[in-house]
Amino acid sequence: MSIKLNHFIELFRVEQETDPDGFPVERDVFLASVRAYREDRYGSETWKNRSLFSTATTLFRIRRVPGITLDTRCVVVTEDGRHNILSVEDIRRKGLYWEILAERVDTEGVVKDG
Repeated sequence: MSIKLNHFIELFRVEQETDPDGFPVERDVFLASVRAYREDRYGSETWKNRSLFSTATTLFRIRRVPGITLDTRCVVVTEDGRHNILSVEDIRRKGLYWEILAERVDTEGVVKDG
């Protein structure tokens, strides 16, 4: 079974820094631009089984990118918005793919209703 990577996404890590006045600011550090499989949340049996991540609105599957580590400090940026990563899991044999569960947010960081 193959995964159809039909969507283009960008991966960023959000890092905390301080500005010259000492206030905390967030900065996005570019990690990679990749092709991905995307599945938005809907009422299927598979999504019911993911009830642990009830805030997840989108599932992404991508090929593993050598040299980078994805975790909950990272975000996925697509043509229609920004998604905070909730979990990353190795799937398929030999860890060739990552499965990412994420929740969509608007530009101000407020979670959008799916």
